[in-house]
Amino acid sequence: MITVDFSRLTVNSGDRILDIGCGSGRHTCAAYRLKGVRVTGADLNLKNLKEARERLNFHDQLSEHGGGTWNLSAADVIRLPFPDACFDLVICSEVLEHIPDHESAMCEIIRVLKHGKPLVVSVPRYLPERICWALSDEYFNANQGHVRIYRKRELIDRLERTGTQFLGHHYAHSIHSPYWWLKCFVGPTRTDSAAVNLYHRVLTWDIMKKPWITRFLDRLLNPVLGKSVVVYLKKHLK
Repeated sequence: MITVDFSRLTVNSGDRILDIGCGSGRHTCAAYRLKGVRVTGADLNLKNLKEARERLNFHDQLSEHGGGTWNLSAADVIRLPFPDACFDLVICSEVLEHIPDHESAMCEIIRVLKHGKPLVVSVPRYLPERICWALSDEYFNANQGHVRIYRKRELIDRLERTGTQFLGHHYAHSIHSPYWWLKCFVGPTRTDSAAVNLYHRVLTWDIMKKPWITRFLDRLLNPVLGKSVVVYLKKHLK
């Protein structure tokens, strides 16, 4: 599922884009569709990078791209192997909530961004995430190790103190919030819950088919139930 709204961003042919903590490559692939960009997906997990490579190769086979290039890098977000100010856009989606030293991670993702260029950061939204933690003591470990919950203002303040200007935000994936509440209620590691499995099939159908009814419900409910908060910022000019 794509969390970033690329229509909010100005991306030009030849721009270099970093998707840090790319996972299986959903945002890397979405960025690769933009015209003439050079996109880098970076993650510390080699299994994730393998899945991202398979996705990108599939896009190449189907010619579902904007004619640019892609590459992948094994990288730790608190020690990025890239020069200062080398990317025109940095995406950091659903990463910071996993990082104990999140201040170093913020400094790094801003260090590699060019001055005056955009940064997009998404994290789980405070209330839906707090409900998950309240329903299950296992959740933060089962969900790949969440170590904190951000309030929107706190996240923005931290990023602005690190050298950026806040531009705007939105919420995303409201129809996913009840799924995680249900999953936490029955046990986040259970695989035999009929209700959870049925809901998961609905979400998969939504992602694959994008029917109007789920798109409409998601947009309608995002201001209240959005699972993620997405913030858009710009690195300060020199």
